[in-house]
Amino acid sequence: MSNSKPGKVWLVGAGPGDPDLLTVKALRVIQNADLVLFDNLVSQEIRALFPKSVPAFYVGKCKDNHSIAQKDLNSLLVKKAAKGLNVVRIKGGDPFVFGRGGEELLTLIKAGVDAEVVPGITSASGCTTAAGIPLTHRGLAQGCTFVTAHAETELSVDWNALAQINHTLVFYMGVSRAEMIASNLLKAGLSAATPVAIIENGCRENQREVIGQIKDLVSLVANNNVQSPALIVVGEVVSLANDLNPELRAAVSAETLNQHVA
Repeated sequence: MSNSKPGKVWLVGAGPGDPDLLTVKALRVIQNADLVLFDNLVSQEIRALFPKSVPAFYVGKCKDNHSIAQKDLNSLLVKKAAKGLNVVRIKGGDPFVFGRGGEELLTLIKAGVDAEVVPGITSASGCTTAAGIPLTHRGLAQGCTFVTAHAETELSVDWNALAQINHTLVFYMGVSRAEMIASNLLKAGLSAATPVAIIENGCRENQREVIGQIKDLVSLVANNNVQSPALIVVGEVVSLANDLNPELRAAVSAETLNQHVA
């Protein structure tokens, strides 16, 4: 039986994986949900925060494996809100950064459903910071550009512009497209010695960074058996990782302290 009170849909950004990086608003919305629909990139630690008494269903997508078609998911959001439920649609990162949140919000608005977006820390920001790689740095990069390596039909990227813009480039969903990314950037004139980092499982306990040069991107992915989720970061700012990476700094500090004690 339908609830006489209209429901609402919250499009919530879960951030890159660390539950401590959830916003206060995101956590409050989750705790007051009647139904939670979550994506593949929502970490187990964040899933553990879902109210135990509230139904939670996986509606995520992996490469070549979609648990539900996007149009069907859009319809489901409308249907559940029409029944008076407060629905939390939670996504990894930010709903409006390669998360199809805009498509879902448009559907909800057209259907007359009350909806609100709760921003989240996008992976490019959270994961690079956790790896000690600033997206911008004076003298190295005055801007950053986020690029998806996948598209609904055909990927349309101006590789010449990317190679010449002197921005930090962050490629989402790029592990399986490493050869395409490297070859196109090199053909467009990017220096083969440009630093590159691959950040696997960013902002999680098993985070790992693989650092090298763009000319070696394909072998870096293959030789280190890099698995998704992973970001590819291209640009001179990667050279700062040795000095700014929190784990490396902690190791250096411990070694220095031991030398003084000895």
